[in-house]
Amino acid sequence: MTPSAPSAPVDAPWWARAARPARPPLPWAPMARAALGMAVALAAGVLAHRVDLGVFAGLGAMHATMNDRVEPVRLRARRIASAVLASALGMLIGTSLQHGQPGGFAVGAALTGTAFVSGALSATGPRGSAAGLLLLVSASLGSGMPLPHPWWAASVALPAGAVLVFLLGLPLPGRRAPGSDPGARALAAVYDALGRVLTDLGTPQGAASRQVLTARLNQLQDVLPPPAPTPAPPPTPTARVHTMYRAALAATEAATGLLWAWRPVPPEVAAVPGLLARAVERGGGEVRVPDWAPDTPSRQALDAALRAAAATVAGREAALGTAPAPPPDPWRLRVRLVSPGAARYGARLALCIAVGVALTAALPLSRSYWVPMTIAFVLKPDLGSVFLRAVSRSVGTVLGVAVTAAVLLLAPGPWALVAIGALCVALLPYATAAHYGLNTVVMTPMALVLLQLGGHDGAAEFWPRVLDTVLASAVVLLFGHLLWPERPRHRIEPRLVSAATALKAYLASVARQDEPEPRAEVWLRRTAYRALADARAEVEQGLAEPPPTGRLAAEWLPATAALERLSGAVAAFAAQRRYGGRVPDRAEVARVGRALDELTAAARAHRPPTVAAARPTRPHDPTRSALGRAADELDTLLSGTRSSPS
Repeated sequence: MTPSAPSAPVDAPWWARAARPARPPLPWAPMARAALGMAVALAAGVLAHRVDLGVFAGLGAMHATMNDRVEPVRLRARRIASAVLASALGMLIGTSLQHGQPGGFAVGAALTGTAFVSGALSATGPRGSAAGLLLLVSASLGSGMPLPHPWWAASVALPAGAVLVFLLGLPLPGRRAPGSDPGARALAAVYDALGRVLTDLGTPQGAASRQVLTARLNQLQDVLPPPAPTPAPPPTPTARVHTMYRAALAATEAATGLLWAWRPVPPEVAAVPGLLARAVERGGGEVRVPDWAPDTPSRQALDAALRAAAATVAGREAALGTAPAPPPDPWRLRVRLVSPGAARYGARLALCIAVGVALTAALPLSRSYWVPMTIAFVLKPDLGSVFLRAVSRSVGTVLGVAVTAAVLLLAPGPWALVAIGALCVALLPYATAAHYGLNTVVMTPMALVLLQLGGHDGAAEFWPRVLDTVLASAVVLLFGHLLWPERPRHRIEPRLVSAATALKAYLASVARQDEPEPRAEVWLRRTAYRALADARAEVEQGLAEPPPTGRLAAEWLPATAALERLSGAVAAFAAQRRYGGRVPDRAEVARVGRALDELTAAARAHRPPTVAAARPTRPHDPTRSALGRAADELDTLLSGTRSSPS
């Protein structure tokens, strides 16, 4: 799990936000696997006098490390396998181009076509993004790195190193320790975050705590494998975690409603999620929910949800009233792969690769593959700001080259290089989570060490790599950022449209007069909260960029906050329906729906609001409909949108 960087103040300059690193905990297990995998791969090559194959096996270990996560074995296997198989395919493409020597134009055309496929894959989701990146990176490396004997052995040695990293992460045979399951650990983190939200109810810190809770829920959802369609008794540990997950979702909905209403709860109630987290880590156990006489619908919803959660943690039956998780859509990958966004990003990446390959053919560069490889790493908008990645890549490469030069002067032998490579790859999981610039500082020495082991003069490779990196970053900034029609509004505003659309579907489910059982409303809410988190992340990312992106993100920040508060209002209204007997007012629901439609139209027309809705500073009157106050907030926000020019 990778925590996000601590948020800088909204009025902080963009460069302060860009330089602000995250402070993730040290992921000791992935770091140890990465170091051992790289060390064994390189050491085997040195001992067998086949350093060429050891270098490619080390690349495979590095690519597996880049995609290693703390998650169940099946999900971890799929993530690493999809990425490394794409990497091996790219390596086969690149080495076959170099072996066949078809000419500069054919090589450029092949890399450009590979870039288009890589970009399209990146639009299919996180796993597709990782596979697309390594497909292009390995194709670039294979087209220029010295070939082993036989030439195709590179694409075989690469997955061998990845398999080693995967095997090192398999659980030891025998009984698992309580709480060792990644799903259980993620669930415990959700309950800890829920406890923080309950503690911060009625305080200005509540909004930040809710964002952390949403991030923890997203991570839990990603860690859990799809549930079995017909789970057989007795329930498996995964099925039990799924049940506890559904109970936790009900508790988070109630907490979100209380957060919106500024309704605190007694400290002993706020402490219950922490007790649930410790019980989950122990593998189960009874947790007592205090008797506290909740006096509002949202408090009653929280009390019922905490009691159901305590029952599921103890292994007892509980009436959750929610539908099981829907099965994954088998068509989703195909739809995304052929979507306009996939084609647009594929064309964008292909253009930059074509320009980069043309420049390397025209300029006397010693390692032509470094430019397209750098373009592939930098031009990844789904991994962060392209502008910031280009700048960070250049600065990080300079620092990495300086560090490598100093280290290799002190320890030039092959075994010292093996140790340095193992150390660098061990730092990669932490550096990736902390800051892209730090990631580059770590990856640059590792790449240069591999070149040194492969027989190149490392000192001669230092400063030309800085020139290559600056050239590639300039290509990305000019052809992939400034001249490309993918303006900032095409990143921020579609996220807001998706969030508003998902929130409207959640509202429609809550306001529906007939309540089918079991309710699937929980998954509409989960979709809405996830879309809101994506919109918030895109806006926060934009705030760390120079104008006009930073200015546009600041203009859309009030709308993002208003949608987040509306999600809390809908959660509070759901509690009013279930525990307060409130009947939905059709006119009120329609008013909120029209406001969401109006906000969606404003986003599509690139008209950010000019007036921010006032944040509540006192508890909501439980006798009044939660939707009524939410509609008033939206009207205040949209009053600026209506008057702004299109």
